Amino acid sequence: MKAGQLYYVMGPSGAGKDSVLTWVRQHGVAHGVLCAHRYITRPAAAGGENHVALSEEEFQLRERSGLFALTWQAHGLHYGIGSEVAHWLAHGADVLVNGSRAAFARACERFPALQPVLITATPQAIAARLAGRGRENEAEIAARLARASDYAVPEGSMVIHNDGCLAEAGASLLQAIRAAHQAA
Repeated sequence: MKAGQLYYVMGPSGAGKDSVLTWVRQHGVAHGVLCAHRYITRPAAAGGENHVALSEEEFQLRERSGLFALTWQAHGLHYGIGSEVAHWLAHGADVLVNGSRAAFARACERFPALQPVLITATPQAIAARLAGRGRENEAEIAARLARASDYAVPEGSMVIHNDGCLAEAGASLLQAIRAAHQAA
């Protein structure tokens, strides 16, 4: 059986990565694509992505027990991708994971054949989305925009622009995955 492909989705805050992945989760199964949940030490009711909420103690127990394929920390939270992803890939499933730009090098070590996917948007769109969330002040938004502009896109990345219609960005991602799958 041919192994599945891991699509490691990343992007700056405000690019709409979670929204694109939610759209793909609703439409991608028809295309044979699975979206893995992230395990996060953030309450389930906190909003944002559909994730598995864990206490810090449970996260650490799962990490010590080897139940994560990949973990990282950001913004005071712990994030994990479950080890079930490796099982799904071994059984031929194509899987999207919501990754982190900071954890990309570790993800490449763990999954050398992964396909990087960058969800991005114009600085104006990102700034408007961040301001709309109301979690950061102007200086913090400016710092996020600076980090986004300094980020070197990994070679071979699929780049999905999410400036307009969410369905267009989601469909572009599914189309890029379909094209890569057919070329393989």
